[in-house]
Amino acid sequence: MSTEGSNKAVVAALLANTGIAITKFIAFLLTGFSSMLAESIHSLADSGNQVLLLVGGKRSQREATEEHPFGFGRERYIYAFVVSIVLFSVGGLFALYEAYHKFHELQGGHGDSLDSKWRFIPLVVLAIAIVLESLSFRTAIVEGNKVRGAHSWWSFIQRAKSPELPVILLEDFAALIGLVAAFLAVSLSLLTGNAYFDVAGTGFIGVLLIVVAVVLAIEVKSLLVGEAATRESIDRMRGAIESTTGVTQIIHMKTLHIAPEELLLAAKIGIEADASGSDIAGIIDAAERAIRAAEPMAAQIYLEPDVFMAGHVPEARPATPSAPSH
Repeated sequence: MSTEGSNKAVVAALLANTGIAITKFIAFLLTGFSSMLAESIHSLADSGNQVLLLVGGKRSQREATEEHPFGFGRERYIYAFVVSIVLFSVGGLFALYEAYHKFHELQGGHGDSLDSKWRFIPLVVLAIAIVLESLSFRTAIVEGNKVRGAHSWWSFIQRAKSPELPVILLEDFAALIGLVAAFLAVSLSLLTGNAYFDVAGTGFIGVLLIVVAVVLAIEVKSLLVGEAATRESIDRMRGAIESTTGVTQIIHMKTLHIAPEELLLAAKIGIEADASGSDIAGIIDAAERAIRAAEPMAAQIYLEPDVFMAGHVPEARPATPSAPSH
């Protein structure tokens, strides 16, 4: 997935959410609808999240150091995980608290905003917000379609190694559902004169954001722990190694994404027992060239030559030394 396409979707979402957050908060100040406050905080959290994604993308481009020899590409995963925490706490938990607070205000005979002269303003604001959020969501869909291939959207979110587009897709989807829920809640409150619909809408938004945040956290956690290359990528690299002259077979091979667009490949390859040192060096060099031609994301390649012996049982690993006691 190209970083350019991901950034384009992030910037589009940032611009839309910033404008939406301001208009929603003004509508809340004019009317006091709790669903408008929940939605304004939701948009504010989303705007902050998009800034985090851009910062993570920028920091991930730093050069490798002695302490971090594989670079900083995984920082994009760290910032995406922080996004899920912000969405859960600032967005979801705040909305649930606001629903609880508004409910008790109504129970005490306070907090009824249905008589405000600005009471229809939220509907206008929400309608505009739905249009703006739809445009942002459309941008994310267009960029996602460029890279998801034949996979379903859910499969794409689960399989994606670059976190930005899945984050934006989930956030924009949740935002659209939340906006529709807020529009219905305010409309029903105005039509029936029952402000508890506003409370219900606010609570629904809170639950929705928490569910999306949990799904996002689970998917990003997998990337943080470390995911292998996709099956298609593994097949390309395996084919490149096996087609190299002098390689008898792949004894074992492991891959790891050290960044969304960078792969580490470690493999033990079988060679003929009578191969000379120069022959082995030539075989490894040829295999590396073939791998990089087949899979440009293979940034770090480590090939260990060996002579395959059927039935060979490797020696047990030495026990890990215990930590010194204090």
